[in-house]
Amino acid sequence: MKAYKSTRFLDSADARLLRIVSEFIEPQSRFERNDIEDTIVFMGSARAPAPDEDDVPQRASRTSSARMRAAYQACRELARRLTVWSKNLPEDHRRFVVCSGGGPGIMEAANRGASEAGGINIGLGISLPHEQANNSYITRELSLEFHYFFMRKFWFAYMAKAVVFFPGGFGTMDELFEILTLLQTGKIRKHLPIVLYDKPFWREAINFETLIKHGTISEDDLNLFLLTDSVDEAYEHLTAQLSQYGVAEHGATL
Repeated sequence: MKAYKSTRFLDSADARLLRIVSEFIEPQSRFERNDIEDTIVFMGSARAPAPDEDDVPQRASRTSSARMRAAYQACRELARRLTVWSKNLPEDHRRFVVCSGGGPGIMEAANRGASEAGGINIGLGISLPHEQANNSYITRELSLEFHYFFMRKFWFAYMAKAVVFFPGGFGTMDELFEILTLLQTGKIRKHLPIVLYDKPFWREAINFETLIKHGTISEDDLNLFLLTDSVDEAYEHLTAQLSQYGVAEHGATL
């Protein structure tokens, strides 16, 4: 048997590098086939229930149901409006395609909004023992599943021209701080607007003023993102930033 057809070898520790490279090349080929140049990434809790979905006990015990339902609706509407806007751009390529982590909750809301606007959209799923399964609103060809978190996070950052963060848990916080660190240190060189949606949540979850007080970040670092409670403000900010910087920029670079 040829080595590249041996599942025993491909699943072994010795072939780990091949699996990592595959999670770079295979998504890249899909994006090229679908003529996708860049994305708007939506991050947030997998546990946010849709407005027509019953709460399950573990969700109700960990989140405010009303708040998370409102976040789902806001994400859905923002993704829908941005998709309508991007589809009307005079570009040869598909620009600013909505992209999520592929799962339920806020991720589903983003894919759902884009789908309702008649736009293709991306789901970068991850294999997990619980909670995660790619939602049904993702464009079929663009529903991916990753094994390695770092390769999934690479594609989030590499393709993104804007990132929107809704309330979330450890995964959302991890993604937020990684993106902010890459921007703060200049490792991301492109202009990348960041929106944090739901002011009370973010101010309670992360005390930015304490970080400034103790000198661990500078006050200027707060300019790395927009904090808002308004879908209208988020939409106007993102479309203005993308029109000024993103439309003219071709090719995604960190």
